[in-house]
Amino acid sequence: MSALSPISRAACIGGGVIGGGWIARFLLAGIDVKVFDPHPDAQRIVAEVLANAERAYGLLTGAPLPKRGALTFCASVAETVADAQWVQESVPERLDLKRRVLAEIDAAAPADALIGSSTSGLKPTDLQAELTHPGRLFVAHPYNPVYLLPLVEIVGGAATTPETVARAKAVLDAIGMKGVVIAREIEAFVGDRLLEALWREALWLIKDDICDVETLDDVIRYSFGLRWAQMGLFQTYRIAGGEAGMRHFLAQFGPCLQWPWTKLTDVVDLDEALVEKIGAQSDAQAGGLSIRELERIRDENLVGIVQALKAGQGGEGWGAGRLLKAFEQRLWAQAGAAPAADTAAPLELVQTRVSPAWIDYNGHMTEHRYLQVFGDATDALLRLIGVDLAYVEAGHSYYTVETHLRHLDEAKLGEVLTCTTQILGADEKRLHVFHRLCAGPERREIATGEHMLLHVDSKAGRACPAAAPVRAALDVLAQAHAALDRPIVAGRSVGLKAPAPAA
Repeated sequence: MSALSPISRAACIGGGVIGGGWIARFLLAGIDVKVFDPHPDAQRIVAEVLANAERAYGLLTGAPLPKRGALTFCASVAETVADAQWVQESVPERLDLKRRVLAEIDAAAPADALIGSSTSGLKPTDLQAELTHPGRLFVAHPYNPVYLLPLVEIVGGAATTPETVARAKAVLDAIGMKGVVIAREIEAFVGDRLLEALWREALWLIKDDICDVETLDDVIRYSFGLRWAQMGLFQTYRIAGGEAGMRHFLAQFGPCLQWPWTKLTDVVDLDEALVEKIGAQSDAQAGGLSIRELERIRDENLVGIVQALKAGQGGEGWGAGRLLKAFEQRLWAQAGAAPAADTAAPLELVQTRVSPAWIDYNGHMTEHRYLQVFGDATDALLRLIGVDLAYVEAGHSYYTVETHLRHLDEAKLGEVLTCTTQILGADEKRLHVFHRLCAGPERREIATGEHMLLHVDSKAGRACPAAAPVRAALDVLAQAHAALDRPIVAGRSVGLKAPAPAA
């Protein structure tokens, strides 16, 4: 079982835009995923979505994710769900198709498996109609990209048990998602009801030549879209009411709802001319960028917004940023102590792989990622000696105060990186370490990092001796490493020799 999630095996039926996002979300949470999708390009599509997801996670967080789950493509629905703990159905939005596929899932999945449907509008009671075990079926409606956007609407049908809803929410919470339980089932639930209203009005604005698609998107992304990203609708309007708050806002702007502005009850005719008009404007807006390129741009923007929200509220986080902060704290806590290591040699505490997010314009690992891996190795060493999350939260840690990096070779996309750590010296307050970073099966040395760390009382803002158990664990390692050959480059300075004075 993944250290991150209460489940370790998931099955995904359908690997398109939404199904592929679910696959990536589960895999990056350390969950093994089996997939069934009859599309001839399913494996390629899922691989591309997963590559984008890994790139986005590399930008989003430096917390230690669990080992990626195993991905398996299967030849039938029954084979896919045979040992699943969570089955996510993401087939096209047709009631007859979904009922048929869900019946296959229900017949073959283990009795205690959760069955979620990604439907964006069908009521779960209608989906349950032909199931033998309808109590475990619920709607788990996510938002694209599933691997980055955390919200999932959990909607139970008439036969869905409260236990099913509670279990589903617990799994989603554990993998960094926000499971919101919708109290009553209606078509399209909550999110799509709101989006449908906006979409209907937008189509009229394009049809009537009020604006083009670029202008309409600009209106959203440069104004209320930014507000919605962190406060939603009602809290945004509360602020708009000024010091008098929501009641004043409703009194002031409520009468507008009676004005004949909207066309929400008048359905636009999506005839061939309007479809072509919107399609041509959308093509021009894309500027030749492929769907995968647009996805990567979208992911980078979302990461930036969430990271900014994580830093809000004096570091406490806000909205999706607070959710990410809590998720990262669980990741760090679940990382626990580093595994026991052979102290007779430099410690091998970190092994990772060069992800797409680490690649620069030359196609090689960008230079600040070398420091990131060395930082991960230092963190693993600290966990090994007892400087874990609880120790840090109690107000003590080691801070890096001096660093010297040597870049010796390039690392390529997908290469396995191994970092070793040697302790060069330690006393009650200081820790002197030397890292070597090697790449590929031949373990060629591509960088070294020499670091001096200082133990601090973070609340007092000054150096202090490490706690006795930490110091004892560190002394054992330092004494063992004292017998190792000291790296010949340790202590090397940076710079050119000063020129000789002129005669």
